[in-house]
Amino acid sequence: MFLFRRSHPRVSVDQAHSRTSGDIPDAVLLDVRERPEWNAGHAPGAVHVPLSKLVAGTDLPAEATGRPLVVICRSGHRSQQAAKLLNQRGAQAVDVKGGMNAWAAAGHPVLDERGNNGQIA
Repeated sequence: MFLFRRSHPRVSVDQAHSRTSGDIPDAVLLDVRERPEWNAGHAPGAVHVPLSKLVAGTDLPAEATGRPLVVICRSGHRSQQAAKLLNQRGAQAVDVKGGMNAWAAAGHPVLDERGNNGQIA
């Protein structure tokens, strides 16, 4: 008997980086943090839709519609919620273990709203 069920798949930051970067990425990195967090630092090429807007029913932008999604937040909690919601809506979504904190700690690039070196807020 299983007391805890895994609600959806999770990926490491290295898997997320591999899947969402390069010339032809196989997935879209969807950042679900709020605007001030995004402005302080986000992954290059990520698409931004705050969890609060997803919960309110906002559609995904065109560049993320119909594509596999790798969902990221600051620590991994909001991205789990977002991935679950998106999967319920028919999307193919996984979340990133450790979020942007782990992304930055692994040495993956982080840019601010101006394209300079960013930080995780």
